[in-house]
Amino acid sequence: MYENIVKDIINHPKVQEIKDYRHHHKIDCLSHSIHVSRLSYKLAKRFGMDEVSVARGALLHDFYLYDWHIRNSHKGLHGFNHAKEALKNAEMYFDLNSLEKDIIKKHMWPLNLGFPSYRESYLVMFVDKYCSLVELFRSYGSRIFS
Repeated sequence: MYENIVKDIINHPKVQEIKDYRHHHKIDCLSHSIHVSRLSYKLAKRFGMDEVSVARGALLHDFYLYDWHIRNSHKGLHGFNHAKEALKNAEMYFDLNSLEKDIIKKHMWPLNLGFPSYRESYLVMFVDKYCSLVELFRSYGSRIFS
């Protein structure tokens, strides 16, 4: 069950901090990460993939611990650098397998160099992009189409 797989991550105080960071418009980083993780888990299970690693890696894919909307809160361009920062933070607080690391590190392909190494990593990469678009359209859709 999804909740049992991710409860140690969701309940971790550092992960709870990401509720305070805005991701897209009104969506906080934790809500976005849970959205990506739940959908990725369901799809991985349906397609016979490693749903445990998918759920855990997807939940940590944006574990970068800063609000990227605030100038000087981070180094470099967020889109190009946050996956590396998320992986560094995730490794600091959790034991990760190679698949979970790849999911976190490669979820921003093609902005980050290096193709994902696993089909599960591709799945999370596409689900992240899908969820981000859904979140943006929910936030801005009425303004775009009115």
